[in-house]
Amino acid sequence: MRLAARITGVGAYLPDRILTNADFERMVETDDAWIVERTGIRERHIAAGHETTSTMGAEAARRALVTAGIEATDLDLIVTGTCTPDGLFPAAATLIQHQIGATHAGTFDVNAACTGFLSAFSVATNFIAAGQAERALVVGAETLSRIVDWTDRGTCVLFGDGAGAVVVERAPEGERGGVDAMVLRADGAQAPLLYSQGPCSADALSHEAKIIMDGRNVFRHAVTAMADASSEALRRAGLTADDLALAVPHQANLRIITAVADRLGMPMERVFVNVDRTGNTSSATIPIALAEAVAGGRLAAGDRVLLTAFGGGLTWGALVLEWAGVRVPAAVRMPTGALVASPSA
Repeated sequence: MRLAARITGVGAYLPDRILTNADFERMVETDDAWIVERTGIRERHIAAGHETTSTMGAEAARRALVTAGIEATDLDLIVTGTCTPDGLFPAAATLIQHQIGATHAGTFDVNAACTGFLSAFSVATNFIAAGQAERALVVGAETLSRIVDWTDRGTCVLFGDGAGAVVVERAPEGERGGVDAMVLRADGAQAPLLYSQGPCSADALSHEAKIIMDGRNVFRHAVTAMADASSEALRRAGLTADDLALAVPHQANLRIITAVADRLGMPMERVFVNVDRTGNTSSATIPIALAEAVAGGRLAAGDRVLLTAFGGGLTWGALVLEWAGVRVPAAVRMPTGALVASPSA
């Protein structure tokens, strides 16, 4: 049964500082050709010293609110997907609430690593479906540059910082927009494949909060998990890949994206890609990409959209929704552009 909660606003923010592959050639033993061939990434954005997950999330939120045509005080709920909050507490969502002036909203964070936005979105839409909220803000925001091991060439080239946000509102009966199906999965037994220690870990003083990843096995699990979750979400929605106007997958690696699209039988012309310019921003990748897709005119009212992600934990998921016809006002600044050339697989 479709959940009567639809996206009415989108917003995205990327820091001004750009770190290119050429910059990495001066930092670690790597080169542009190696990075592009294996990941499709050419550049990523890095937060300035004064920027945090909450400040970037707040800027993306402000843009989403303008797009939705509502005020922050209209919000009942803010849920933020992040694995790099400003601190252990309060939640990044609470800090965002203060920064945007959402004085009537309840707040909390969701940590499902790169699946964080989908998890936060599922919570918010179910709050609305249950009658516990009318309008919610869902944010995906990360400052991964603060937990990257800049000496590890296998991981440091992958990640960037940024934030994306969507406004979700109850869909009036008979109008377009709503969630057709959602799938969320996890396998904690595979946590050693992709994780980061923290200050509350056992023997915390001997551990730094750095990203640890078994890239080969993560790649294999990601392709299978995202394709399977997407197929299940489509089946639950009573749809096939042919019914989709656009897929907006987690932007971790172009080879993963193309492999998932191939398994679903989707041409890349109907898959949104911006990983070449953003790198992997974890929870932020999908809302950033979605905002860019909307700003670029890639979606129209009534279109079916697939969102799918995979992250540390391991966690993964997918959802299918009907697009409500959001438009981005010219006055709202959004990251723009899309991948033109694909690297070799």
